[in-house]
Amino acid sequence: MDQNPQRSEELSARTASIRVRILDALSHLSWDGFSFKHSIPGLSLYRIVESVGPFSSVYEPSVSLIIKGSKRVNVGDETLVYDESCFFLTAVGLPMTGQICAASEEEPYVAAMLRLDLEKLRRLITEYDIQPAEMPDPDRGVAIGAATPELFDAFLRLILLANSPKDISFLANHIHAEILYRLLSGEQGARLRRFALAGTNSNRVAKAVAWLKENYTLPLRVEELADMANMGVSTLHHHFRAMTAMSPLQFQKHLRLHHARELMLSGALDATTAALRVGYESPTQFSREYRRKFGHPPLRDIRGILDSDPSAGRGPVG
Repeated sequence: MDQNPQRSEELSARTASIRVRILDALSHLSWDGFSFKHSIPGLSLYRIVESVGPFSSVYEPSVSLIIKGSKRVNVGDETLVYDESCFFLTAVGLPMTGQICAASEEEPYVAAMLRLDLEKLRRLITEYDIQPAEMPDPDRGVAIGAATPELFDAFLRLILLANSPKDISFLANHIHAEILYRLLSGEQGARLRRFALAGTNSNRVAKAVAWLKENYTLPLRVEELADMANMGVSTLHHHFRAMTAMSPLQFQKHLRLHHARELMLSGALDATTAALRVGYESPTQFSREYRRKFGHPPLRDIRGILDSDPSAGRGPVG
């Protein structure tokens, strides 16, 4: 979302008091130096006290709110920056590279990320006549929208359940549904709707994306992928790039590189073994493409991350 500084300040001001309450609620939870511990399903809570990244992750459908700070995310060839005035919506799982813009003990980065239940989303669309705003092009699988007081308030109530474990099984489900409702009825509602409903081009491409995520180690035959999506090859290419900012082949390559990086960060595999595990036949090609993607050869990159990044190997940061 291209947002001018004045609008950003106005949006942040509207939610300032709620964000203070969220920070207070988080202060009562156990923190391991990276994330807060709790038993609320689907919710991840982060507090980071030093700049980290760029870190790579394959994000699942989710919505993220920054309570304090800002973040830069790269999706394909597109860069998105968001802060406390915005929510970050991932409507379909995509490989991304992110970076916390600034963080310190005095000014930590604090964020919340909630995985989206797509079945629940479809039920809401079916059962209620929610009329979303028109969605601007392109039909991207990620988007930034204005974070409203109502959305922050729902997240606050969800977080407060951490101190009432007996209420989680009943109330968390209802608050999750409310958050989906807020998203569906807001400025990015049409985007969510398109991805959720069968028969739309977005939904067909989402199925192709899901298949690639499960089968990224296999050789890619675009004709078979197009048949799976019930689309022509050129139509699939057009809509796939509109959604992911990548072609299907580039998407597979990004998935392979992200997963190979995770395998190496875990300490379980060396670069050659990781390359073969994710589907590369040539370690030399893997090293060349890895360097082009992450800026350094595999060994140097992994050593640098492990020496400096407290979030290494922990997955996406909201």
